[in-house]
Amino acid sequence: MRWETYYDQSRIGDRYDYVEGFGILDNRDEIRVDSISSQLTYSHAVTRAGLLTVGLSGKVELRNVVPGCLLTPASCLLKSPWPAADRSCMACAKLVRSFMGIALWSVVVHGGLPPALAADPQASPAVNPAGAADNPGGIPALSLDQCLETAFQKNHRRPISKFAFALAEAQHRQALSGYWPQVSGKAGYQRLSDPLNFIFPAETMQVPAQSINVPGGTMVVTIPANAFAPGFPPSSIQMPVNFPGQTYKTGAQAFAIPQQDVKVLDQNLASGELDMTWLLWDGGMRKGLREQAAANVAMMREEARRTDLEIADSVTRMYWGAVLARQLSQLGQDTLARMESTLRLTETMYKEGAGKVTRSDYLDNAVMVQTMQSLVAELEKNEAMSQAALANTMGLAWNDSVQPSAQEIPFAPAAQDLDRLVAVSYEFNPDWGKLGQALRATQGAVTTAKSGYYPKLALTGELHRWWNGGYNAGVATDQNQRGWTAGVGLEIPVFDGFLTRNRVGEALARLNQLKETQFLLRDGIALQIKDLVLGLDAAAKSGQASLAAMQSAQENRDLNTRAYQEELVETEKVVRAQLMEALMSAQHFKARYDYAAILSQLSLAVGKEIGERLAPTP
Repeated sequence: MRWETYYDQSRIGDRYDYVEGFGILDNRDEIRVDSISSQLTYSHAVTRAGLLTVGLSGKVELRNVVPGCLLTPASCLLKSPWPAADRSCMACAKLVRSFMGIALWSVVVHGGLPPALAADPQASPAVNPAGAADNPGGIPALSLDQCLETAFQKNHRRPISKFAFALAEAQHRQALSGYWPQVSGKAGYQRLSDPLNFIFPAETMQVPAQSINVPGGTMVVTIPANAFAPGFPPSSIQMPVNFPGQTYKTGAQAFAIPQQDVKVLDQNLASGELDMTWLLWDGGMRKGLREQAAANVAMMREEARRTDLEIADSVTRMYWGAVLARQLSQLGQDTLARMESTLRLTETMYKEGAGKVTRSDYLDNAVMVQTMQSLVAELEKNEAMSQAALANTMGLAWNDSVQPSAQEIPFAPAAQDLDRLVAVSYEFNPDWGKLGQALRATQGAVTTAKSGYYPKLALTGELHRWWNGGYNAGVATDQNQRGWTAGVGLEIPVFDGFLTRNRVGEALARLNQLKETQFLLRDGIALQIKDLVLGLDAAAKSGQASLAAMQSAQENRDLNTRAYQEELVETEKVVRAQLMEALMSAQHFKARYDYAAILSQLSLAVGKEIGERLAPTP
């Protein structure tokens, strides 16, 4: 509950229930606490009206100030619902709650939602690979390797990258097809409304006058037998005949030739054709296209490898995040069990002791136990959510959960060779590889653009055959109905309005732009790896320091608990020791997770599993 009122409506001596507030107005505040009457008095001279919020520790906040509204000095008497409240213990409880909440959710939502949440997972059966054990709740317990194997099989990002790689390969094969002859066939049938004809127009043929001379000579004439009468002559007779020379003369003449309708093609026409074109030389155009397509294939291969690295990184961090959530949940349950035991001991000492432990101590302890119960419920919810997030990152359905089989997060700090890591990243980092292939593709674009300056030479050919419904006259002769052609074509660019020149300039500008980007990426990758290495070193130091602090806190809690049983220390110190142990343990678990998460991110940045590629330097 939150108490709010307008200050200008308050009266001196008004009593209000406590609610949590924020911030002290200024240094002129005066706060007095009467532990006997459990009353807290606040007084301050306010000169402007506004919304006043008062908290347990006497903190106030003046908000929504209304200018121009003057007030006279006033004071309020506030009643606290916590008798003799132990503000230091409450502060510790708030600190633990805030820290644990931030620690867990920084694990679950660090860097955004898991990539698999953006997909639409299909309903899948419960996953239980070989060797996986089930807990009593039916949730499979998997190792990190099993989770990675399942993610590589079911995560929806992998098929997307595979299809992108297949698309790039198909485009590369398209570019290679330009080196082969292009052969195409065509066939068709046509029905003409009328036969195709040709009209030969009518004309008059003029024949001029002529004089024909026939020279004289001798010729042998054969008279057959029985030519004149039966038996005369009795047999064939050959006799020479002489004829004189003669001259024949004809006059000029004109012959009229009528119009003629000649049928060229029949109404039914079927045809088939086979064409071939083979580009022999293109000035480098196909070479440039081939380089671009091959570079695109390599880029998609790097993108697919980056996808696998990102999946491995996400699953790894979610896996150790689920381990951290389980550890925090178990830590909360253990702390709650110890505090409940302390509460029972406090009740016994309050009722049967020498009076050193009061009812106020018992009620303060009860409040802390009840607060811890609500915190444990929140931690249990976070543990279940982390298991669902791990399953979702692996590509499983929304109603699946996976429990990590690891009981704790590994923590083996070792120094890393920064220079060696940076050198390896230039060999294996997917972004660096993609940029190198982008430079190769742009160089191919320059080659393609320059091909516009050169001529193109191609070999062409054609094979044809057609049928005209059995008609073989006109143009439908056998010679015309079948045949082939072959030739060589040459295309020479003369002037294109400076189009090729500007295309080359554009490609060169893009190439130079990528070269400058390469310098930025080189430094960016190095700085990213340096930041991760420094973070890894800081996480290692934090883990070692928090481990010592956790051990000291455990020892301090044990000493205070035993001293409390002998009524040598106050209840406040016992509760504080228990909370401090929980806080130090949570800090140590979080430091171990930070180390594992940064190590995973370092593998992603380098582009290679650190444990496989580099042996830690002692």
